[in-house]
Amino acid sequence: MLERLNLSNFKSIKDGTFDLENLTLFSGLNGMGKSSVLQSMLLLRQSFEKHLLPDTGISLTGEYVRIGNGKDLLFTDGNDEFVDIELCWPESRLNFRFMYQEVSDMQPIERRDNDIEGLPFGESLFTSSFQYLSAERISPKSIYDVSEYAVNKRRSLGIKGEFTAHFLAEHGDEEIPIDALKHPQSSTKTLIDNLNAWMSEITPGTKVIAKLIPEINQASLHYQFSSLIEMTAQFRPENTGFGLTYVLPVVTAVLSARPGDLLLIENPESHLHPAGQSLVAQLIALAAQNGVQIIIETHSDHFLNGVRTSVKAKNIESDNVCIYFLSRDVGSSEHAVNIEEVRIEPTGHIDNWPEGFFDEWDKSLNTLIQGN
Repeated sequence: MLERLNLSNFKSIKDGTFDLENLTLFSGLNGMGKSSVLQSMLLLRQSFEKHLLPDTGISLTGEYVRIGNGKDLLFTDGNDEFVDIELCWPESRLNFRFMYQEVSDMQPIERRDNDIEGLPFGESLFTSSFQYLSAERISPKSIYDVSEYAVNKRRSLGIKGEFTAHFLAEHGDEEIPIDALKHPQSSTKTLIDNLNAWMSEITPGTKVIAKLIPEINQASLHYQFSSLIEMTAQFRPENTGFGLTYVLPVVTAVLSARPGDLLLIENPESHLHPAGQSLVAQLIALAAQNGVQIIIETHSDHFLNGVRTSVKAKNIESDNVCIYFLSRDVGSSEHAVNIEEVRIEPTGHIDNWPEGFFDEWDKSLNTLIQGN
């Protein structure tokens, strides 16, 4: 499991240390650096896949992330013209310093504090035991692209979840790797049965139908819904709203994950109603407790509360969860973020509640009850 991430001069993060748990949440206002933390890891994977690591540098444009050029990467108010990224695992680490080249989309290595033999490129961040879902996910449509390489070699859903329909068509009848994720209403351990059971808690009676269409090298996706006596006709995703299709890759990624996998997911709550947001958080917490490392960026107090209730219900230990709140002092002369670690107690309570940390509900409620 990835234990620590250290960043220096990385975008809006002047110096940041992040101790990572099975489940780590990043929150904060827009533009505070939440995505930057995930991007630092994605840059390393992206550059490794381009064969730029461990000897050449990091690529700022590619499959996982497109930052721009060196001037877009370097901390703007710093005196030093280098970027440090360090990742630590229990028995290994990566520690790179990258030189600054202002107009280049490749930043060369200045220093590496590792011998080639000790480089941890067998860790999940660099293997098929990795899944990244960006905030910009697939929109509802009936036909999706297929990829034999992504789905069957990398076990990837695509960074936008664009291969989810193909993945379900290929692997839907396989058993989920983690018994604890089996839904109580599912009669089998197959991925598709448990996916339908969990999705039915978001929208009652949901049935996902994914099929390969070899003639056109595409995969189709449709939904059915159960009624009192029978199933409805099949609905195109375009006619069921954004929520189901947007969350489908998230639920699929979690249910198909194996112990030791690493999942990076941005805004898993997007387009879901509050109860659905909480449910997805509970599913993610359960997977994290059972050996999947999951790193989340979220703006949702409903998602946070889903994690808190999971801690209180002992579905995940409080020590296996940490939250980072990123903010910025507008009165500071530096455009640098402040990093605060927030911990959930075994009761589900949070004692250290920073200003601006999921407190808009209380602020709005206080305004309403104050009267005229």
